[in-house]
Amino acid sequence: MTLKKLTIIAYADPGFSDQLGEYALQINPESYRQTHSTQYTDNDSTDTAGVTTKFYVSDPQKVSFDFYLDATGVMETAIASVAAEISKLKGIAYDYNGQIHAPNYLELVWGNGVTFNCRLTSLDIDYTLFQTDGTPVRAKLSAGFEEYLSPQEIAQRANKSSPDMTHARVVHSGDTLPAMCNDIYGSSRYYLGVAQYNRLSNFRQLVPGSTLYFPPLAST
Repeated sequence: MTLKKLTIIAYADPGFSDQLGEYALQINPESYRQTHSTQYTDNDSTDTAGVTTKFYVSDPQKVSFDFYLDATGVMETAIASVAAEISKLKGIAYDYNGQIHAPNYLELVWGNGVTFNCRLTSLDIDYTLFQTDGTPVRAKLSAGFEEYLSPQEIAQRANKSSPDMTHARVVHSGDTLPAMCNDIYGSSRYYLGVAQYNRLSNFRQLVPGSTLYFPPLAST
């Protein structure tokens, strides 16, 4: 059976349809880590002996792993240069794409076990072996990725149909907070509570592309 290499596929669009290229790891990671986290908000009441918390939002899933590049010639899958491989990887996953004004959207694929839509959030490189002239021939890389969710997926996870659940919305050009509140709660009168919940310094100037959270009515 052919060994499947963990592959990072780059896309120019959040729908993951416009593929730009891919990078297959020379050596598969020995393991990978998944991180799931949830945020809660404290009850602001000062009349109680303790502090109660309320669900705020589930954070995007995170995946991280370590892998190696080896240009010593001892590996079955040979590479000519560690520096060249790092340049290729950064071109796929890290470098700024002027077409989308951001680094590429990514999909991690590893056989039938891993398919993960994400963006690269960190890349640490530890050079561990060198030629006599200082050229690196081996490196350990530690990569971190954060799950990418489309606005539709965010809305689905927030259970858009219920005003008793926390909702997440991506701000689009022309959106206003009162109108967004009216769409979710059926009334615009909650906008000041939502502004405070999101710690907005100026609710009249929403930033397109940012995400706002709309808590259950009891929290506003």
